[in-house]
Amino acid sequence: MKKLLPPILFLLFVILMAVSCWLQGSPHHVPENYHLLTLPVVIAGLILAFSGSRLFRKKGTNIMTFGEPDLLVTEGVFKWSRNPMYLGFVTSLFALAFLMGGAYSSLALAVVFLLITDRWYIAFEEKAMRQKFGAEYDAYCQKVRRWI
Repeated sequence: MKKLLPPILFLLFVILMAVSCWLQGSPHHVPENYHLLTLPVVIAGLILAFSGSRLFRKKGTNIMTFGEPDLLVTEGVFKWSRNPMYLGFVTSLFALAFLMGGAYSSLALAVVFLLITDRWYIAFEEKAMRQKFGAEYDAYCQKVRRWI
């Protein structure tokens, strides 16, 4: 799974959600007139994710999940979340699940993505950050929550 980067996993889960709804004929629990209300949440999640990556590019730091960290970014969206890119992806996936009608299969896939992100990607990155930045990273963790 080291080669599967989070944005690719996100896209795979979007496809899985759509295909599972279509193939299974999953019942939709959100009335058609209301499911479009989640579209702004999908967009907001993507903006959050891309604003974090844009800040990494601006700072000239490594954005690759399994690469060595070279800078501790604590400004911008990183003032409120240590993982705004993952938070944006998770927010978008849950909103997409509702946009697709709120099928249980879509919601379950969003939960699976959340668990993979939390237990695999974030755990790996936190270990690398702690090894590289030590007390400075620990102080950041005391001030800013993992998710929100």
